[in-house]
Amino acid sequence: MKIKLLGNATLTFLLVMIALLLYFQFLTRPEINENVPLPQDLHPVVQEKRDLLIEQAAGKGIKIIITDGFRGFEEQDRLYEKGRSTEGQIVTHARGGESYHNFGLAIDFALLDRQGKALWDMSYDGNGNAKSDWIEVVAIAKDLGFEWGGDWSHFKDYPHLEMRFGLTINDLKRGKRPPGDSLTASQK
Repeated sequence: MKIKLLGNATLTFLLVMIALLLYFQFLTRPEINENVPLPQDLHPVVQEKRDLLIEQAAGKGIKIIITDGFRGFEEQDRLYEKGRSTEGQIVTHARGGESYHNFGLAIDFALLDRQGKALWDMSYDGNGNAKSDWIEVVAIAKDLGFEWGGDWSHFKDYPHLEMRFGLTINDLKRGKRPPGDSLTASQK
């Protein structure tokens, strides 16, 4: 009798674990809610903060260029294939619909040298103040409410800046959108 009871408990435990696995695998990874239109450009607050970033960096003698902003799902899928099914290095771990770029909430930047050439050199000190221009730009960006991809532990994305407005990718897929006014983007 004791052995049969133990067997039933084990079976029940396994069924519960399978149910949880299925729940987290399928139900917490929503498809795109097609009833809510997808953004077609950067969010207005991200645009405003991007422009302030360029202006404030210039005020410190640092010229930057925004190398990417809003990115559609197809473009994101093409970038995802780099280093996988197409030539090049892996530049992203996000497929279409899995990046804040796809919802107009992220930008990428690079420094510009004196000749106007884009640099992704984190030690470059073009303004001659003995500080990394890259890190100076990141500090400005953080003060403006951006999250920096260089702080991530899973995949360091040093040119990447994003504003989440307290929303996850799953929230965005489900159709939630940040407010359109100038609320602070760093609200969590």
